[in-house]
Amino acid sequence: MNLYDIFTILIVLSALFGYVNYKFLKLPATIGIMVISLLTSFGIVGVSYLDAGFLQTTIEAITKLDFPYILLRIMLSFMLFAGAIHIDIKVLDKEKIPVIVFSTFGVLISTIIIGTLMFFLLMLFGLNINFIYCLLFGALISPTDPIAVLGILKDANISKSLEMKISGESLFNDGVAVVIFITIYEVTKSGLDNLDISNIFSFFMHEAGGGILFGFILGYT
Repeated sequence: MNLYDIFTILIVLSALFGYVNYKFLKLPATIGIMVISLLTSFGIVGVSYLDAGFLQTTIEAITKLDFPYILLRIMLSFMLFAGAIHIDIKVLDKEKIPVIVFSTFGVLISTIIIGTLMFFLLMLFGLNINFIYCLLFGALISPTDPIAVLGILKDANISKSLEMKISGESLFNDGVAVVIFITIYEVTKSGLDNLDISNIFSFFMHEAGGGILFGFILGYT
């Protein structure tokens, strides 16, 4: 299965799920499509009880895909662009301070809170997972999806100022989350004593600053 086939299948399924949601569920598009996708996944597992080879064929088709490359190198750029194109840069400039604070300190605080809750929750189920790995999960899950956020905000009756704070934060938090994730990941491999602050700053400039600079260059040319 080549890349063209993958995109074709994803687009057709998204359109189909979106129509089903619009016609029957009437949920916000991002939530409705996710719910239908989950139900479809459960349906595939259910069919496997009738035909064991069906699930095995599906698993083999999925494992052949390079999801990190497809998601991070191809799909993520379109997702961020789709969210950023609706942002008014003049309004964003007025809200730059809260956006910067939310997308940096907010992601860091969220990582700590989620990681701590996950650590104690797993303990309740008798799973002894190292706290550093719970923080790694917190960094992974903390940045919000700009497409989902903007889709919900369109239907919400909130002020433009609050809308810009939320949508702006959702666009800039990815670079910070990547830095936090990579930093925690490096700690899990080499330990806190071998952590180099200069590497953390380099990660941040590469992921966040580099993306902003590249966007401005493309925008003005």
